[in-house]
Amino acid sequence: MKLWIAASLSPFVDEAFYWQESRRLAWSYSDVPGMTAWLIRLGESLLGHSVFAMRLPFLVLAAGSVALVVILARRLGGPYAGWQAGLGALALPLLGSLGVLALPDVPLVFASVLALVALERALATQTLAAWCLVGIALALAWLSHYRAAMLVAAGFAVVVATSRGRACWRVRGFWIALAIGALGIVPLVVFNATQGWSAAGFQFVDRHPWAFQAEALLQPLEQALVTTPLLYMVLVGVLVAAMRRARLGAPWDLIAWSACVPIAGYFVLGLFADHERFRVHWPLAGYVPLIVALPLLVREAWSGRGARVFVTAAFAGAACGTIIVLGWFAAAAHPVSTAYLAAGKAYPSHFAGWREAASAAREVMASPEHAGKPLVADTFMLAAELEFALDAGTVPTLDSPLNAKHGRARQLAIWRQDEAALRALAGRSVVLAMDETALRERDRAAWRDTVCARFDALRDIRRLDLHGGRKRIVFLEGVVRAQPVAEGRCVISGQGEAG
Repeated sequence: MKLWIAASLSPFVDEAFYWQESRRLAWSYSDVPGMTAWLIRLGESLLGHSVFAMRLPFLVLAAGSVALVVILARRLGGPYAGWQAGLGALALPLLGSLGVLALPDVPLVFASVLALVALERALATQTLAAWCLVGIALALAWLSHYRAAMLVAAGFAVVVATSRGRACWRVRGFWIALAIGALGIVPLVVFNATQGWSAAGFQFVDRHPWAFQAEALLQPLEQALVTTPLLYMVLVGVLVAAMRRARLGAPWDLIAWSACVPIAGYFVLGLFADHERFRVHWPLAGYVPLIVALPLLVREAWSGRGARVFVTAAFAGAACGTIIVLGWFAAAAHPVSTAYLAAGKAYPSHFAGWREAASAAREVMASPEHAGKPLVADTFMLAAELEFALDAGTVPTLDSPLNAKHGRARQLAIWRQDEAALRALAGRSVVLAMDETALRERDRAAWRDTVCARFDALRDIRRLDLHGGRKRIVFLEGVVRAQPVAEGRCVISGQGEAG
C-alpha cells in the first residue's frame, strides 16, 4: 500500500522544495541539512524523475527502521519478542506510515533507531566497532535534521544517569563515537557561519514564540490521538515500568532514558515552541524503545489474561489507525476522492491541485502568445510544485511572507531565485502563477495588492477553481516593474476589480 501511495500521491509542498535542493546539491541548506536532498538525488539517479523515484530511498529507510526494531527486540528477548516488536512498530501510525513522503524525519528516525541498537551493543560489549556505529548514527542524525539535538540529549542522559553509562567516560570508544558524531555537525556550522546563522536562527529562534502557551498542555491528548488512545496508554505504562526498573540495569536503564528524554523533552519544549506547524511526530523516537520493551514486559510482568487482551486490543486499534492514515494518503492521491475530502477538514490542501496547475501551466506556456516568456510563482510552494512537475528550468518566486515563515527565503536568495531575480526581468512580460488560497483568508487581499504593485498591466489568462474553491490558482500576464509602486487597490484586466 505504501509503495502504491508513494508512486501516486502528488508531492507534498516541502517534498517539492527538497527536490529543488536535490538539483542544487550542497552540504546544508537554509531549512534542513543535506541528507534529504542527497537521498532524493540518489533515488532519481537510479530511477529517473518521478515521485516514486524521489521517495524510494525513504521507503527503504522506513523499512530499515522497523528491521532495526526487530533486531534489537530479538537481541533482548528472543525471536518471538523480535517479531512482536516489529509488528508493533508497523502498527504505530507515525512509524507505520513513515517513508510515504520524502521528508527529513525518515532518515532522522532511522538514525535514532540505529543509535539505540548500536548503543545497546556498545554498553554490553564496549567494542570499538559498536562505538563507531554509535558515532555514525549520530552523524547521520545531524545530517538529517537539527532535532538530532534531542537524540544527543537522550544519549547524554544515559551516560550520566546510569551506572553502565558513567563507566563509558573512561572508555576510548566512547570518545571516538563522539568525535565521529561531531563530524555530522560540521556542514551545519559551516553553512550557518557563512550565512549569518540563518538556518539555526530559523530552527531555534524565529519559528518559535518562546512564550508559555496554555493550550499546549493538551499535547498528551494530541499524542493519544496520533498513536491511538489504547496504545498510548500502553506506551505510558511501559515508560513508567521502565523508569521503575532502570536501577536494575540492562536493558531497562537504556530503555527508560532513551524514551523518557524525547517524550518529556518535546512536551516541555512544546509548551513554548512553534504550534502552528505540524509537530505531533516529534516524540516518535521516544516511542521506539517502548515498542522494543513491550514484549519483554508482557512476558515478565504483564502476563495476566486481562493485560494481554488489553495490549492486543491496543495494537489492533493502532493498526486500524495506520490503515486510516494510509487510506487518507490514498484518497489524497486522486482528484475524485480528494473532491469528497474537500467537504470537510480532512481536505489535503498541500497535495491537492498540483496536477491541474501543472497541466494548465504547460498549456499556457505552450501557447504561441506566451511561448518563451519566463514563468514566475507568487510563493515558494507553487514555484517548487511547478518546477517539479515541469522538470525544466527554474521558476522564480515573489518574496511572499510564506517564504520566510517556512525558512526558505534565504535559500531562494542563495539560488538567485527570489524577487531579486525578478527585478532582473524588469520591462519584460512574464507569466505569473498565483495560488490565491495559499495565505489565510484575512491576508489574501493585502497580498494581492502587493502583487499588483510589482507588475504593470496585469491580465488574467486562466483560472483554476478546484474542489468548491478550496484551491484556486490563477495564471496572469504582466510586465515586471523595475521597482514596486505604492500599493493600491488591485485591478486585473479581464476579471474586474479584485476585492
